[in-house]
Amino acid sequence: MGDKNLCIIQKPISFGTDGWRGILGMDFTLDNLLKVATASAQELLYRGKNRNKKIIIGYDRRMLAEEMAQVAASAVRGLAIEPILASCPLPTPACSWAVVKHHALGALVITASHNPPEWLGLKIKGPLGGSVDENFTRAVEKRILAGGISIPVEGETASCDFRAEHIESIQKMFDVSSIVEKIKKLHINIIVDPMHGSAAGCVSELLGQKGNTFIQEIRQNKDISFGGNPPEPMEKYLSSIMNKIKRKFHTGQRSLGLVFDGDGDRIAAIDEYGRYCNTQKLMPIFIDHLVRVRKLPGCVVKTVSGSDLMRLVGEGLGREVIEKPVGFKYIAQEMLEKKVVVGGEESGGVGFGSHIPERDALFAMMVLLESLTSSEESLAEKIESISKKYGNSYFERRDIYLNDMNIKNRIESFLSISPPENIEGNRVKEVVKLDGIKLIIDRFHWLMFRFSGTEPLLRIYCEAPTEKDLLSNLRFAKKFIEELL
Repeated sequence: MGDKNLCIIQKPISFGTDGWRGILGMDFTLDNLLKVATASAQELLYRGKNRNKKIIIGYDRRMLAEEMAQVAASAVRGLAIEPILASCPLPTPACSWAVVKHHALGALVITASHNPPEWLGLKIKGPLGGSVDENFTRAVEKRILAGGISIPVEGETASCDFRAEHIESIQKMFDVSSIVEKIKKLHINIIVDPMHGSAAGCVSELLGQKGNTFIQEIRQNKDISFGGNPPEPMEKYLSSIMNKIKRKFHTGQRSLGLVFDGDGDRIAAIDEYGRYCNTQKLMPIFIDHLVRVRKLPGCVVKTVSGSDLMRLVGEGLGREVIEKPVGFKYIAQEMLEKKVVVGGEESGGVGFGSHIPERDALFAMMVLLESLTSSEESLAEKIESISKKYGNSYFERRDIYLNDMNIKNRIESFLSISPPENIEGNRVKEVVKLDGIKLIIDRFHWLMFRFSGTEPLLRIYCEAPTEKDLLSNLRFAKKFIEELL
């Protein structure tokens, strides 16, 4: 194992779990963007039926994102398709909503989401507002390899405030006034951390002027370095908001922390004690509220790396629970094919069947606030009540960067053929190979190895019934991998 070094060998353009991305100036270049934007627009046009010949172009707050969005617009214009450019940086789900509202062919969003500051990328959204599937991205890759002649056309691009449209659409789906009044009644302060990303200011606009009396926002300014860390809502990057809430708690003030990633499609929360709450904690709340309280129809969809608690809550309420590979596009596909009440992934992306087939952190935030205010509970109290009913769960993900792709491939092959049969004295009862290698010991007790398809990266996921078991299993996993190097 070693540091993550820059690779000076140019890699072929390929799509990961959600779009194409790479290091700005190395992988993500002007030339490569023109190829990707052109091929993506061609495929959207080819598949578009009874749609307006328009493509939504969005961008986040990263370095050169707005300029690169203009480049993508020029590529689209060169295909005799009308690009409509976002008038400001905005959350990616706002572009997805815009596709549906404007009956467009799709959207191209210039963003690297939660990746480190030096990265940039492009996400493709299909005509129904969700991420395109693997068949689509494979077709785009084939178009890029085939080449073809298309000349970008510069010019004035029509713009639209998709950000405001998105916020207005969410407001219409909730009783915002009631939620605001109940938050004030519960004397809960809300501290928002958009991690310098494009969701900055959105919560205040969503909750309106009356909400400003209890909302405080940190790291709302644009910072292309994102404070020196990836804008990913993981505990290790959230010390500022966690410490702030802890200090307020010691002075008798109850607070709720809301955290969004760089392009506003992933969410995390901080309870009143300053404790980090990821999707493993939030999804059970969403399931419980939408099924038991709102009584919405549909099944629950989770990724294989998500907590068993999601399954137990869903099945406990009489709903089918479907498990899919990592990547929200797999959840989105289920949302397009059947009734889904809620679908969520381990990394913070949650989508709702009553909305669009796309993860949307602002919509998820409103569901969370509605759940807490309807039961008049704090986040910690809500989590505790679910744990008492279904059991305790401890979860953690650790990322290990390997020296090169050859080492990654060798370890991945070995694990696939000879996975561990025992973990710290516990027999592995089942090996699941839906995505990576998941070693199941018992309920709330499993270890999973999953390798990136585009870089020498290994992600280790673990869930355990106690914190001691969690740390022990993670140590086992680290030692096991080190012995294979």
